[in-house]
Amino acid sequence: MTKVKICGVTTVVDARMAAAAGADAIGINFSPRSLRRVTVDVAAAIAAALPSYVCRVGVFVDATRDEVAATAAQVGLDALQFHGDESIALCAGWDRKTIKAVRVRDGGALALAAAYAVDFILADAYVEGSPGGTGQRVPLEWLTAVPPDRLILAGGLTADNVAAAIRAVRPAMVDVASGVESAPGRKDPEKVERFIANARVA
Repeated sequence: MTKVKICGVTTVVDARMAAAAGADAIGINFSPRSLRRVTVDVAAAIAAALPSYVCRVGVFVDATRDEVAATAAQVGLDALQFHGDESIALCAGWDRKTIKAVRVRDGGALALAAAYAVDFILADAYVEGSPGGTGQRVPLEWLTAVPPDRLILAGGLTADNVAAAIRAVRPAMVDVASGVESAPGRKDPEKVERFIANARVA
């Protein structure tokens, strides 16, 4: 079954709501440029509020190895998502699950990502000047370079299209941020519940 990650969670209330709705993973954003960025203290409170079975994913954009390690330890992260131009070396050698996000601008982008020694490749849409969270779709025909059991599909997913996307690609996980929000960083409970319910029946 394809798992569901609710990304860009900024409050304890939203984290608990998403977990209660059935989310398998929660994304906590530390990118200085993101509208969904939280402080380490807020992130730690979010992580502590989640049930043990929900994966706590930290989202980083071009942070140093020391910065990532310190934040992961302070917050209690289960997984690390690298969403910038990180090197192969920086993404390797961690003691927890790793995800390399790729801004897919053409059919060959994901093939280049195969060199990364990470657990999962996250396919997000390429939008000039933005590292992610834009709500744009990735053409499904560009996703064939990554085995489905290693693929996290993101970019433009909503409750209305997630089931069709899962049936077409069968990724390990789907990732949504703006598609379940009332405003950047503010999750809409009804949208979250519908998204997860529709993903489950795909």
